[in-house]
Amino acid sequence: MRPLLRLLTLLFALGLAAPALAQAPSASEAQVAWRLLDYVAVDYAGAVADGEIVNPAEYGEMIEFSTQIRTRLDALPANPAKAALMRDAEGLQAAIRDKADPAVVGARAKALAGAVLTAYPSPLAPSFPPDLARGAALYAEQCAVCHGVTGRADGPGAEGLDPPAIAFADVERARQRSVFGLYQVIDQGLEGTAMASFSHLPAEDRWALAFYVGRFAFTDAEAAEGKRLWDGDPAVRAAFPDLAALTQTTPAELATRLGEPRARALTAYLRRHPEAAARPAGSTLTLARTRLAESEAAYRRGDRKAATDAALSAYLDGVEPIEPALGARDSALLRRVETAMTELRVSISRGAPAQEVAGRVARANALLDTAERALAPQEADNLASFLGAFTILLREGLEALLIVVAMIAFLRKAERPEVLRYVHGGWVAALVAGGATWAAATFFISISGASRELTEGFGSLLAAVVLVSVGIWMHGKSHADAWQTYIRDKLSHALSKRSAWFLFLLSFVVVYREVFETILFYAAIWSQGGHLGMLAGALTAVVILAVVAWALLAYSKRLPIGRFFSLSSILMAILSVVLVGKGVAALQEAGWLDVHPLAWIPRIEILGLYPTVEGVAVQLLTIAILVVGFSRHAAPKGARPADIG
Repeated sequence: MRPLLRLLTLLFALGLAAPALAQAPSASEAQVAWRLLDYVAVDYAGAVADGEIVNPAEYGEMIEFSTQIRTRLDALPANPAKAALMRDAEGLQAAIRDKADPAVVGARAKALAGAVLTAYPSPLAPSFPPDLARGAALYAEQCAVCHGVTGRADGPGAEGLDPPAIAFADVERARQRSVFGLYQVIDQGLEGTAMASFSHLPAEDRWALAFYVGRFAFTDAEAAEGKRLWDGDPAVRAAFPDLAALTQTTPAELATRLGEPRARALTAYLRRHPEAAARPAGSTLTLARTRLAESEAAYRRGDRKAATDAALSAYLDGVEPIEPALGARDSALLRRVETAMTELRVSISRGAPAQEVAGRVARANALLDTAERALAPQEADNLASFLGAFTILLREGLEALLIVVAMIAFLRKAERPEVLRYVHGGWVAALVAGGATWAAATFFISISGASRELTEGFGSLLAAVVLVSVGIWMHGKSHADAWQTYIRDKLSHALSKRSAWFLFLLSFVVVYREVFETILFYAAIWSQGGHLGMLAGALTAVVILAVVAWALLAYSKRLPIGRFFSLSSILMAILSVVLVGKGVAALQEAGWLDVHPLAWIPRIEILGLYPTVEGVAVQLLTIAILVVGFSRHAAPKGARPADIG
């Protein structure tokens, strides 16, 4: 029986229905706008010189394209950056109308193109180094008829074309064109020309074509020199840390850093051998891209289970390990990555069209490119590591602290100091087990993402169940303020050795769940650098948690026992709702529960609130159980309190 079926009765009882899933906004308008901007940046110089129009037809095209850019950007979905994009587009239009200097227009167009990619990401690089042999075969079949066998636009189909076919061997044009720009034209086509879209080809084929045509303007001799530079100069290799850097860099931009001959040589070599700039094989984001590609391929061949498994692995084993570091640097980007991964799994689970799934994969890959840039080694610093370590430990530690402190305060009120050692033994054992988990994960075994989520999920649900029962019990005893001695006497009988071991187990579970997650997160932050900042952040969080624990214990001593039970029951109730929400979310991320998004529900992690039908439904059920339990255990006014035993 599938796990979701276990929730059906609850869902029907609450009258919740999963709304129709909103389609992810298409990135096509942003991609077309980027392509037009790239075209303007390259070709405007052929239309205007010294404030005069030198090619009326070309200038008319620039005017038209600038209008199209503004129209395309205006049609994009709402985004905090959209207003600035529109202002820059209007500024570009004005510069072209005023026949501004080509350097000014080119700079404006390139800056706006970069801003568009930041606000509306597109895949910036292939998931794997492209197959140049495949690119050569595709070029011979699809492109040579117009662009010519050697890229000189002298094929038999080029005769009479207006505008003429692009000559890929044109050195000056090639200097201004990135592989990403070539890919975009191959993907989208070029309106008003004979260049059709090749979006029907798989993404890996389009990238192979882009790299293949990008090599025509550069010679084999230059490629040999480029290999010598690449192998012998670490500074040269540092200019291309990954495929995204290679696909986005134009030879002209590279020449400003390395000089024209070296730039041409490196471009010639890397466009013939893109595998040289491929991402390190051990990167978890590389694993995520690999799994995304596997998921899309499996879905295209009709294997939804394999597609689902690969998509889950992309998140659990590829993205989750870098969540702490990415969250410390750009928490909004982390949320976008998580949302994109969830939307992909939802599309697969409901049998969406293959094109939609491919779009989800492309969106996820684009966000992974952005995440990789944010996590680049030069971005790691002590401040980011401090913030990451501090917020993670404070957030995870506070939940466990509140529960353990409540148990300690409860036993002090009951004057049962001999049972305290079970509570202390539980949290100390959890810390030891956490250390053992770290050692095992570091030196002996690899803890999978699914194992992490299942540990967190079931740990949260177990703790939530216990807290619900304890909270209801405490609420029933909150009316015993007049009979403190009576309560203590009864507690002496109620707290047997079996109860003491139960407190040990509860203390262990709630602390180990938090320690387990914190240790794995800290390992990810440590690998990003900024070690001093991380240690300082952890120490600061420990100090704050210690102060909070002392304050809570000191305050609880002064509370009348009835008031103590009342506040404790409320605390237990709140924490149970939070933990049950987190537990369901973790099981969803592990693939044990289906995901039905609720777009109108906000995501508030501190409250365990996640915008899914399953999570909200179980939290509502927990609240309903607490309300019923509190109501049934409320003592009537003037009545003698119920017996505690």
